[in-house]
Amino acid sequence: MFVIGLGGGTGSGKTTVAKKLKEKLIPKSCEILPMDNYYKDMSHIDLEKRRTLNYDHPDIIEYRLLQSHLKSLLSGKTVEIPTYDFVSYVRKPEKILFNPPEVIIVEGIFALYYEDICSLYDLSVYVDAESDIRFIRRLMRDVNERERTMQSVVDQYVETVKPMHDAYVEPTKRRADIIIPKGGFNNKAIDVVVSFVLNKLDGVA
Repeated sequence: MFVIGLGGGTGSGKTTVAKKLKEKLIPKSCEILPMDNYYKDMSHIDLEKRRTLNYDHPDIIEYRLLQSHLKSLLSGKTVEIPTYDFVSYVRKPEKILFNPPEVIIVEGIFALYYEDICSLYDLSVYVDAESDIRFIRRLMRDVNERERTMQSVVDQYVETVKPMHDAYVEPTKRRADIIIPKGGFNNKAIDVVVSFVLNKLDGVA
């Protein structure tokens, strides 16, 4: 099994890169393990209070559960990963059955943050993009997919997203083996990653 840690700022194009890697790695079995599924359940807190919490700080991720699941997958065991409702900030009752593939892509803004998880990667990749592009993508996603108002997205970006990115996400670039600029549009860089992974899986390098 080959594990890729795929980090980068919000709206950088991580999901696009992960999907392209999965497509290009065929016929190898490859699955994306989204770190977003591991946000902590906040159902014990009033909804209005939930809306004020900092969801861009690494403490908001239940990374020990992710670490446990990743270790189980590496040992060939199937796991049940949680699902998350980003409208109400709670875990959904349904879980997703995740079978161990040949390649796992752990994708999320904090994918390269936790040392205990990074130690399980065979390759660490940081997806980079200009801050204005990332903000626009985040704005469109939160308004269209997460039922947020434009003003709330702007306020959150200024108050927590940007400061947390500067403090906790941007520094993880130093842990990357490969940095992909221009996000999901950098097909040359994506092809380099694909070639490296295939060579490792086939014992070429």
